[in-house]
Amino acid sequence: MKLNSMPDHSYLVDQIHYSQETGVFTWKVRRKGRYQDEPAGSLQKNGYLLITIDGVRYFAHRLAWYWVTGEDPATGIDHRDGVGTNNRFINLRPGDQLLNVQNQRRPRSDNSSGYLGVSPLGKRFCAQIHHLGKKHHLGVFDTAIAAHDAYVAEKRKIHAGCTL
Repeated sequence: MKLNSMPDHSYLVDQIHYSQETGVFTWKVRRKGRYQDEPAGSLQKNGYLLITIDGVRYFAHRLAWYWVTGEDPATGIDHRDGVGTNNRFINLRPGDQLLNVQNQRRPRSDNSSGYLGVSPLGKRFCAQIHHLGKKHHLGVFDTAIAAHDAYVAEKRKIHAGCTL
């Protein structure tokens, strides 16, 4: 989804309330199809919340950052805990795509081992990590868990964005 530029800050604050403690947005203004004090946003298949204001869709985590700081998070916002619906302000930090990737916590849907950084290799498991555009082989292990442990240990060392 294309990132939309933020609405006027004072207009945003007039339209919607954000709780820094809970990360929940609620509408201040009643409009067609929504009610005052009703939670704002809809959960998307990608695990993030979208909020539509005047026909324009915004990621809730980006709106949260903007609502609190008044700064347009043009480079992006990362969820420290990797949970796209946890929009508590303490859980958000500015960051680009690289930071987001370095903070990845779950394997992709096409990962056959079920573990981040691990792939089957015959009856054993290979651990590897990407850093600065290069793939680094971490070893071959008897179990997927052992390979994953090696991956996580290396990830904590070389990925500055990692919060595991």
